[in-house]
Amino acid sequence: MTATVSGPQADQAPSARRGSYWITTFGCQMNKADSERMAGILETMGYTPGSDEHSADLVLYNTCTIRDNAEQKVYSYLGRQAQRKRANPGLTLVVAGCVAQQEGESLLRRVPELDLVMGPQHANRLEALLTRVETGQQVVATDEHHILEDITTARRDSAVCAWVNVIYGCNEHCTYCVVPSVRGREQSRLPEAIRLEMEGLAARGYREVTLLGQNIDAYGRDLPGITAEGRRAHTLTDLLRSVHDVRGLERIRFATSHPRYFTDRLIDACADLPKVCEHFHIPFQSGDDDVLRAMARGYTVERYRRIIDRIRQRLPDAAISADVIVAFPGETDAQFRRTLALIASIGFDQVNTAAYSPRPGTPAADWPDQLPEAVKVERLQELNALVERVAAERSARYLGRREQVLAEGINPRDPGQLMGRTRTNRLTFFAADPGDGRPFAPGDLVDVEIETVRPFSLSGRPLGRGGIR
Repeated sequence: MTATVSGPQADQAPSARRGSYWITTFGCQMNKADSERMAGILETMGYTPGSDEHSADLVLYNTCTIRDNAEQKVYSYLGRQAQRKRANPGLTLVVAGCVAQQEGESLLRRVPELDLVMGPQHANRLEALLTRVETGQQVVATDEHHILEDITTARRDSAVCAWVNVIYGCNEHCTYCVVPSVRGREQSRLPEAIRLEMEGLAARGYREVTLLGQNIDAYGRDLPGITAEGRRAHTLTDLLRSVHDVRGLERIRFATSHPRYFTDRLIDACADLPKVCEHFHIPFQSGDDDVLRAMARGYTVERYRRIIDRIRQRLPDAAISADVIVAFPGETDAQFRRTLALIASIGFDQVNTAAYSPRPGTPAADWPDQLPEAVKVERLQELNALVERVAAERSARYLGRREQVLAEGINPRDPGQLMGRTRTNRLTFFAADPGDGRPFAPGDLVDVEIETVRPFSLSGRPLGRGGIR
């Protein structure tokens, strides 16, 4: 996925004007949050948002290396910018994110026109690194680095919903995943800093916050302290309870969860706290225990099923989304069929699907039992067809219901409509003007009667403002 950063300008007064910038973001929500912070830093330095990447004075690609196609797309973009820089030496060209961390100095050999190569742990150091670039240096920043606390207001992509990082990095050792080597070890932010950021967002009119972590259930295990009951003093459950009363925020979400660490205590907190939305993103990756063992995921299919059963006992209407990988090295057809069976039996609201892609430096990339591309394509196509059918079945339950939707913005395909999400994270479209002379606007909570259901979105008739929970 590719997205360009746009949105309300950071609050700091900028320094002397330096020119325009453009950021293109590849990959996950963590990358999107990093891009927003880096955009805020650039505007503090005096840069202004550019109109497109082919005319901006500074171009930054925030990269993803989870899949090979995302990585190759970055090189395609860089080729065009390198050609542009040869004709315009004043262009500043930056590669940030996971590809930068993985490739390091070799990126400079491949694209010598680059000015700055910086890994994810250095996002908050962008100003200091660019200052070195301005002295004529070509800079590579990929060393292990303690992530600095956020001190710059991000240039948010939305004026309604915001990302808030709560834990950086990952300590897991999944055999297919490059994230721990490119994002570093887990580093939890202090709960006081997280709450302070959320209070600032609420004061600026934000209505929804999504707490982010590569493995958010690990939050706090690197922070000191034991409670009187003998458990860790800082957990995701504790964090949710401590930030729930931030005034002005209407909704709280969190992602991404790991089944190994997902607890009944967390589920109970989500059921008890009205602002926490009824949506859980819990990747399962495979429906076969032997494949899960080869992936080093640390749980069984039965353990995963128990988590979903417990969620649905406490929150019957909760939406469940997940990630899955097919055609992992050595995966048999029977093992693939077990993955399909798991999807059909659980009834996921949405599943992010991918065929296995060998990533440099991961154990599975060197295993001899890699599957042919034709098998990957065939399995992925069958998987996607099933995911869409199941999503359509789950969407059907919304027909005729009244749902609370947080309006996030205008439908780009129909300026007469607003779009937003239900508490269960279903994208929903509705008329901006209900005909009473009081049109709705982004940031409004709107009660919508659902009239049309699709596998991954809904449409309906607005009934009025307010909440219904």
